[in-house]
Amino acid sequence: MFQKTLHASLTIALAIGFATSARSLNAQVTPPPTTGGLSTPPSMQRAPATTAATSVSGQLPRDANQEFRQYDLSRYTNNLSKIDKPEQAVVDWVLRETGTDVWFSEPFGFLSTNRNMLTTYHTPEMQAVVKKMVDRFVNGPTDPQILKMRLLTVSSPNWRARALPLIQDVNVQSPGVQAWLLTKENAAVLISMLSSRTDARESQNSQMTIYNGQTQSLSSTKGRTYVRTIRQASTVWPPYEPEISEVHEGYQLEISPLLDTDGKTIECVIRAQIDQVDKLVPVGIDLPLPNGQSHRTQIEVPQIVSWRLHERFRWDSDMVLLLSCGVIASPDRQTSSNPLLNLDRFIGNTPGRADALLFITFGGRAGEGLAPAPAPQAAVAGSPSRGRY
Repeated sequence: MFQKTLHASLTIALAIGFATSARSLNAQVTPPPTTGGLSTPPSMQRAPATTAATSVSGQLPRDANQEFRQYDLSRYTNNLSKIDKPEQAVVDWVLRETGTDVWFSEPFGFLSTNRNMLTTYHTPEMQAVVKKMVDRFVNGPTDPQILKMRLLTVSSPNWRARALPLIQDVNVQSPGVQAWLLTKENAAVLISMLSSRTDARESQNSQMTIYNGQTQSLSSTKGRTYVRTIRQASTVWPPYEPEISEVHEGYQLEISPLLDTDGKTIECVIRAQIDQVDKLVPVGIDLPLPNGQSHRTQIEVPQIVSWRLHERFRWDSDMVLLLSCGVIASPDRQTSSNPLLNLDRFIGNTPGRADALLFITFGGRAGEGLAPAPAPQAAVAGSPSRGRY
């Protein structure tokens, strides 16, 4: 009897213990929320992280003796009322001179502008560079200036043999590009020599009216169509049709000239881009037909020859700057109506290639005639842009 009573007591105790443990476990563990019968991933249960930002009050850092300065641009911008954001040219040239890294690294500094004011915060040394550049806009010529651009192409680079006594070499940073300075008399002699050649052609002869420091563009491009791919079609037989696309070839030129305050020296940033479709490479494709046969067709892949220039030059404004890009894709390729008359393959020239020559002449203030060319002066080496700008 005693053993039965003891056994019953133990059974009741164990049952009470299991029940208590179960209630405790349920109170401590909460099942994860579900969405559509599936458990929510742990990454979605946590609140999204936010970037910490600190509000700073008080004075600007002066660990490098930085100075806060404002430059009045109104004398320059008031003359360019028809140009949208003329002050951007000032920012562009400041960044070309200082580089961009100095404004986004130590020591702390900043550069901001509106139409009438350039605001900067940087070291005294950097402020001196900024002031010198701003002076070229504010105290330089405010009237529109004339810049003459003349682009010629010559199939063979052997024109240099006769031209070397007329030209003065200038340092260039871009690979494959050569630059020279000429007097205006020597430039006229050289153009006459080139024009008498049977392989020479004038692609561009224009006169640009441009304000000091602003940027102007010249371009001549044309589209060339090709079969990019083949797509299915339900209204024709065979049930495929070509998808036509277009690639543009030609040249694009951007130039930004900036004169010194006395007008005796000119500085230019030149961007040039030439693209030429060398040929369209055919690719044959076999496409299945519903009757079990196949349809033979082809697509085309453009083989493009491209050339790029981004360079900064500085020279005396009474001289002529001549640029040669080397023998590259012709910026204005001409095809002969009679292939038998194309002598390129016989004289060793690659079809569609030419030595592109760009003559840049400063013509003074718009409306004024060109002054007589003075005696030759020493060439001024090119100055590349600093930093990434």
